[in-house]
Amino acid sequence: MVLTPEEWVRQHIIHYLISAKNYPISLIAVEKKVTVNKLTKRTDILVFNTKGTPHIIVECKAPSIKITQEAFDQIARYNLKLEANYLIVTNGLTHFYAVMDLENECYVFLDAIPNYNF
Repeated sequence: MVLTPEEWVRQHIIHYLISAKNYPISLIAVEKKVTVNKLTKRTDILVFNTKGTPHIIVECKAPSIKITQEAFDQIARYNLKLEANYLIVTNGLTHFYAVMDLENECYVFLDAIPNYNF
């Protein structure tokens, strides 16, 4: 695997989830396939809960890429299928965390995602 700028960000966010937020590595999947509107896409990182359902979706961008509404729209489309509780969009320098309000079909921004506590 080539260490592209986006891959560097992905490796650092995985390290953050494991070391700072205490998520077990066994619950973290990289480039998990998801079908959206009959197209096969891949999530950068997908964290599952202990029941095997999606808990966190992470979208990683290279540090040179500004985080825009388009990045959130991309992860929100994935989440229509996956129904994860939390979304993270990061370029390694700027991080956005959100919790899903599935009832109202929106997300609410947070200061951080919660620590692992299943």
